[in-house]
Amino acid sequence: MKNVTLTSIFILATVLCFSQSRFPKNEFSINGFRNPSIGLEFRHKFVSVHTGYYMTAFKAEETTKFIKVGITAWFLPVDKKPIPSSFFAGASYLRGINREYDETNAFSFEAGFRWMIWKGINFRFGAIAVGAKDHSLKVNPAPGVSYSIIL
Repeated sequence: MKNVTLTSIFILATVLCFSQSRFPKNEFSINGFRNPSIGLEFRHKFVSVHTGYYMTAFKAEETTKFIKVGITAWFLPVDKKPIPSSFFAGASYLRGINREYDETNAFSFEAGFRWMIWKGINFRFGAIAVGAKDHSLKVNPAPGVSYSIIL
């Protein structure tokens, strides 16, 4: 059983390392909707950093707004486009700017899939979990639309 586990880990690590080489060295994105935020993102190989304005609806017809800064890991590219479609997972720091989160520090974790549509235009499908002191953990869908270029 131990050999099967070690072999499985080795195969998974090899596949992940090989697939990571399919990402371009540097990428710049202008993010126009919620995921990861309305802002800018820079990716080097399979890690990106982003900053911007994030809004979500924890309650019907109530938009909660944040300033957001975070890091994302990209993995398992699924096509052979110059910027491949792939899965992602990330963590961010959020600073609330209205409603019950005004001037509150929060953290989020998100995961999903980025689908490269056409010539840099892409959609993201995912979910985000937002947590803060004295607030319950909130989980929401986190769609996004971006335009990305290779640097």
